[in-house]
Amino acid sequence: MGSKEPAKEKREKRLQEISLLRTIPYSDHQRWWSSETVAVVTGGNRGIGFEIARQLADHGLSVILTSRESSAGLEAANVLRELVLSVDFHQLDVLDSLSIKTFAEWIQQTHGGLDVLVNNAGVNYNMGSDNSVENAKNVVDTNYYGIKNVTEALIPLMRPSAVGARIVNVSSRLGRLNGKRNRLEDKDLREQLASLETLSEELIDRTVSTFLQQVEDDTYTSGGWPQVNTDYSVSKLAVNAYTRLMAMKLSDRPNGRKIYINCYCPGWVKTAMTGWAGNVSAEDGADTGVWLALLPDQAITGKFFAERREVNF
Repeated sequence: MGSKEPAKEKREKRLQEISLLRTIPYSDHQRWWSSETVAVVTGGNRGIGFEIARQLADHGLSVILTSRESSAGLEAANVLRELVLSVDFHQLDVLDSLSIKTFAEWIQQTHGGLDVLVNNAGVNYNMGSDNSVENAKNVVDTNYYGIKNVTEALIPLMRPSAVGARIVNVSSRLGRLNGKRNRLEDKDLREQLASLETLSEELIDRTVSTFLQQVEDDTYTSGGWPQVNTDYSVSKLAVNAYTRLMAMKLSDRPNGRKIYINCYCPGWVKTAMTGWAGNVSAEDGADTGVWLALLPDQAITGKFFAERREVNF
């Protein structure tokens, strides 16, 4: 109990600091964006995604809110429009390649591309201490392959910019390679995923495929996978690795065509995904994602953040 209280107090103090920082407006010098700047937020109909969309629109960007279900997405967009915010809606199912293609074509035709992409759409079927892997394939397909497929479809549409386009992936500390309590037991695999010399798309895909095969074979419990929210943790481990890999692949783009990609952990947010049991508000959970999207001098890429601070992968 004694060791937990200081950590809780430290987190609450940091969240108070962030709330204060959020009240400080960006100066004209810092504001690289305008009402013509287009930001896409996936899974924006509720929770963290809705709040990211609201905050970005409140800063003056034109936001495209997407949702798998059209009715929920339209309702969310209408709520934000009633606040006199520039928010549009388009249906997007990150599991459906045709839906991704249709969305990409629409945003190119309607807006001429985009400047900011926030990959927020995700699922988690476990509540509290539950650790079922019954929905593991859907979790991995949505949280990892969904981000990957949307990102790769939209990168060609990211518009030239002197400050660089931005991609923010909503992830989790549960996916850290070297976390103390929830990490891969396979030291060699951890090292391969950690090193940019050995990290590859094939390695990430093979890792999640091995996990899913072991789930199917009912042997995953002895496979050395994370012990907390196993399927979700594996999916976010893949997101973190993919973020670092894409940062490396995008690093040689010329000035004016730069794309910066980072990921962050919003914390245990009080949303439907956590059964409303979280200890962080959606407003605070969205903050670091919005901050990363709007960084005035964004030469930062391939990093992992929480509460506006860099965290080791």
